Amino acid sequence: MADDQDIKEPIDEDALAAEWAAMAGEDDDGQNGDGQNGDGEAPAEGDEDAALAGQTGRALSQDEIDSLLGFDAIDAGGNSQTGIRSIINSSLVSYGRLPMLEIVFDRLVRLLSTSMRNFTSDNVEVTLDNITSIRFGEYLNSIPLPAILAVFRAEQWDNYGLLTVESNLIYSIVDVLLGGRKGTTPMRIEGRPYTTIERNLVERMVQVVLKDMKTAFDPLTPVDFNFDRLEVNPRFATIARDANAAILVRLRVDMEDRGGRIELVLPYATIEPVRELLLQMFMGEKFGRDTIWESHLATELWSTEVQIDAVLDEQMMNLGDVMDFKVGQTIMLNCGPDSPIDLKCGSMSMLRGRMGRMGNTVSVKVEQSLMKAKRGGDRQ
Repeated sequence: MADDQDIKEPIDEDALAAEWAAMAGEDDDGQNGDGQNGDGEAPAEGDEDAALAGQTGRALSQDEIDSLLGFDAIDAGGNSQTGIRSIINSSLVSYGRLPMLEIVFDRLVRLLSTSMRNFTSDNVEVTLDNITSIRFGEYLNSIPLPAILAVFRAEQWDNYGLLTVESNLIYSIVDVLLGGRKGTTPMRIEGRPYTTIERNLVERMVQVVLKDMKTAFDPLTPVDFNFDRLEVNPRFATIARDANAAILVRLRVDMEDRGGRIELVLPYATIEPVRELLLQMFMGEKFGRDTIWESHLATELWSTEVQIDAVLDEQMMNLGDVMDFKVGQTIMLNCGPDSPIDLKCGSMSMLRGRMGRMGNTVSVKVEQSLMKAKRGGDRQ
């Protein structure tokens, strides 16, 4: 019997070891060492993704990152901004708050179309692309070179503006004014500086634009735009700090098969003197004027009750003496029965008269208005 037990012991230990190994091979989710679940089936792929998503956050795609930062919402004109970029640029004032500005530049487009036709003796069409708000430093960095930048001064506003003429329009103007044939593309030589003739012709065109700008602003406010200088390096045409906001106006000049773009930049500091005028919804609008409200306010003011004090005399006394006043004490006044009495509303002397009695009531007979006398003294 003892021998039989000794023979069976090793067999039981092997079975127990195998059972332990099987139990140790299974994971916490019911999967065994072969990658199968407790039912002997392989786990589904969705279950693995769900388990991975529960352990680590999902990575954002490039489109989602661009949408968050606001880079994919910017159109060609740079009008629409979302995400973090819109928060950064939230300090920019939208030109939409200056409705009169668009009317002024619409008038400029009509004037400039006629002036450019007379200047070039060609069929010229000028159109307004858009009006946007931009930081001055961003605009300087976005100018496509080569270009000519004209700096001008608004005399009445005591500040500067910038007018940029793109290379396509420069070569087109030179070609038209010097008798180039129609239908031929102007010849461009990249990398060379603009000649004196080209700069002089562009300066003449800039003078035409500035003259029409003055005419466009005349119904709103008189202002003279005087040409200051021409620059080809944007850094030499800096008229405001990089972080300052500015109004950017893009004009398109088409001369049949040739043309280009003119960009006008007015920093907000330049148009600040006429900001109230640019806020008008229409020409001649009066701010804060409502005749119905004015008449109602005047009626209510005439029926308002105010307190009038009849002052017999005023004396300067120490605060200690005033605090020692007793009931029944007599105060001597420097006035008599016929002395003039001032009628005051608060601290303002309005009327002057003499004291009397009407029945059992003390009265004051008004003899002089101090308000008229004071206004007459102010005029003198």
